[in-house]
This record gives sequence, structure tokens and C-alpha cells, in this order.
Amino acid sequence: MESLELLANNLANIETGGYKADREFYSLYSGAESSADPQTGVGATMPVIQKHWTDPAQGELRTTTNPLDLAIEGDGMFAVQTQRGVRYTRNGNFRVDSAGNLVTIDQLPLRAVGGGKISLQQGVPVEVETNGSISQGGRGVGKLEVVTFAEGDVNKEGANYYAPVPGAVPSVAKGSVLQGKLESSNVAAPESAVRLVAIMRQFEMLQRAAGIGNEMNKRALDEIARVVA
Repeated sequence: MESLELLANNLANIETGGYKADREFYSLYSGAESSADPQTGVGATMPVIQKHWTDPAQGELRTTTNPLDLAIEGDGMFAVQTQRGVRYTRNGNFRVDSAGNLVTIDQLPLRAVGGGKISLQQGVPVEVETNGSISQGGRGVGKLEVVTFAEGDVNKEGANYYAPVPGAVPSVAKGSVLQGKLESSNVAAPESAVRLVAIMRQFEMLQRAAGIGNEMNKRALDEIARVVA
């Protein structure tokens, strides 16, 4: 069921910009009461999910007509200021709020290098360089804080944000910021559909096996009752 929940969440976010698929790492479980196979000598095992991991693979970059749509090609995440502290995202679907600040689709302000906000003037063309520097009318207005973390130093928070673990230190990302583009989810629909069918079949087999086990236990109890009687 846990695999099914992960897969369902991935499919639900297939259209979410910058979303990274959640996957599972399996190990084998062998119960203390399991008996060894008489031919191989190996005890009966079954796969169990040991831990989750997030697939960092690059999603497809698609061109838009919005100059505030930004995508990162390569490693890196945009820094965002939230009430819970600094969070990070790959979703570059940005806009300007009523106060003139560059914000996410959730109205969270983007962080500039150094920790401030990035303020833009309405109606003035915006130019974004590959290093994250932003200018309007030839005047620099700030530089996006685009960082990366070592593997395991961030945890996914919700569908599209990442929170650093205690003590994690970000470093400057080497990826390029591309203006007028958005990164699509890296969830592959055909692969997910195949996995969904496989998981459903496995679930049906487990249900059938559980039903057979229950029936065998019932018959054993009935036999014991006859002997006692």
C-alpha cells in the first residue's frame, strides 16, 4: 500500500512544475518463523520498503512566453522565504505581488543573494542572466539566491519545497537560470502506468494469499474442534 501511495502522489503531481518523483528503496524481510527451501536452503523472504528517496533527475524544459518563468538547467534550487524559515524549490513559475516583490505561485518571496527580497517595477521589461542576476531597464535590481546541497541534506516538504536538515550548509549552484522556460515534472507517465498495474497485481496476489492462509487456519481449528469433541 505504501508503494501505491507514493505512485499515486507522483501521478497527482505529473503537471506540477519542477516536481521530483518520490521512489522507494527495497530490502528483503525474512520472518523468524520462516522455513528454509529444501532445495536451496534459503529462507522465505518478501520485499519491504526500507526508505524513500527523491529522484533528482532533470525534468523537461519547456519554453513559455512569460519573462518571469524561470528554470534551472543543472543542479540548484531557488531560495524562498517562508514563515517556517528558508525553503527551496525547483518550480520557477514566478510573478510580482501587489508590493512589487518577486514571489512564487504560493505568494512566497524569492530570496536575493544576501537574504533580501527582489523588487520589480510593473511594466518595465525584466532581464535574467544565467547566473541569476536580474535587471530592469539596464539597471541591476538583485541576484537570485540559487544554491545546492549535499545529498541527504534536504527533506521534501509538501509537493514542491525542500527543507534543509539541521546543520546543512548550502553552496552556490553550478546550474544555469534560463528565462522564459519552466521545468516540467520528472514523472514519466508511461513508466508510472506500468508500475501501477504491477503494484495492483502484487496487491491482489497478497490478498489472495492472505485469504488462503485464513481458510487454512479455519480448517485447522475445525479439525482440532472435532478431535477434542
